[in-house]
Amino acid sequence: MHGEYKVPGGKLVVADLDVVGDHIRSAQVSGDFFLEPDDALERINGALAGLPVVTPAAQVAARVRGVLGDGVEMVGFSPEAVAVAVRRALTGATGWHDHQWQFVHDVPREPALQMALDEVLTEQVGSGERPPTLRVWEWDRNAVIIGSFQSLRNEVDLDGAARNDVTVVRRISGGGAMFVEPGNTITYSLYVPESLVSGLSFVESYAFLDDWVIGALNDLGIAATYQPINDITSPAGKIAGAAQKRFAGGAVLHHVTMAYDMDATKMLQVLRIGREKLSDKGTTSANKRVDPLRSQTGLERREVIDRMAASFSNRYGLADGAIDADTVARAEALVATKFGTDEWLKRVP
Repeated sequence: MHGEYKVPGGKLVVADLDVVGDHIRSAQVSGDFFLEPDDALERINGALAGLPVVTPAAQVAARVRGVLGDGVEMVGFSPEAVAVAVRRALTGATGWHDHQWQFVHDVPREPALQMALDEVLTEQVGSGERPPTLRVWEWDRNAVIIGSFQSLRNEVDLDGAARNDVTVVRRISGGGAMFVEPGNTITYSLYVPESLVSGLSFVESYAFLDDWVIGALNDLGIAATYQPINDITSPAGKIAGAAQKRFAGGAVLHHVTMAYDMDATKMLQVLRIGREKLSDKGTTSANKRVDPLRSQTGLERREVIDRMAASFSNRYGLADGAIDADTVARAEALVATKFGTDEWLKRVP
């Protein structure tokens, strides 16, 4: 059994396991990490031999840590990274290069339809109708997207939303509220098979699925880093927030909204939680909390998107794709029965 795990911001860890029955008979850990002293690798391999295949990742990591002791230097990886690689091998996880990726830069659509498309496209990947896909959205109007479990009245000033012509919708993933304007944000979704994140905890999967975009931002000259659990930040401030939903059909939705040129004044007139966070920190300007991509790159929004897509393509390959009429029709039906209804929007009043 073969498993790979690229540590976010670190090195690749590979676990090749010989499994007999319900135990690991022997293991070989390898990768482009740094490890001293040299014989520590033999100790790691020995620690894995004999483990039951159902051993949780935390126990695998503890076993590895226990045989290393003091004086061992692990650079670019950790006992936890070894454990993830082992679990990915045992669960039959796939890697990024095992899939043919498709890229869709969609036309502007209304917010409720965007929510529905996320559900339909994820289901299509889970059923095999669509290959794993990276989709960049375009908005046709201002919007606030609240998380699946957020209270509408606690998060959104509905009078402020009406004054600023902001449409409020609820998505299927958890997390916090996002404020978007056409041309001022970059929103994208990854629709991936569950096998890609197999062996990863929920938190680990965020870092794993965000690793490519952090590399893309680094290539643009932004010192971007992952901030657990679901933020992408830079020394100048927050850049983006991610949210995720795992489907019973065997697919994962991971979507991200990035600030390109945020209207902070308007955002604070609509989002209540934004005011509270700023008040807690004694901050009067939202620009200290959300740092737009425009100010850090000096690039037009379209060029930022093109370069992000090129970075993904250079890593994993990316073929052009599209959203067909049948997919749109299925999403429109979901708008009528779910995402466009008051019952869904106010499910947590």
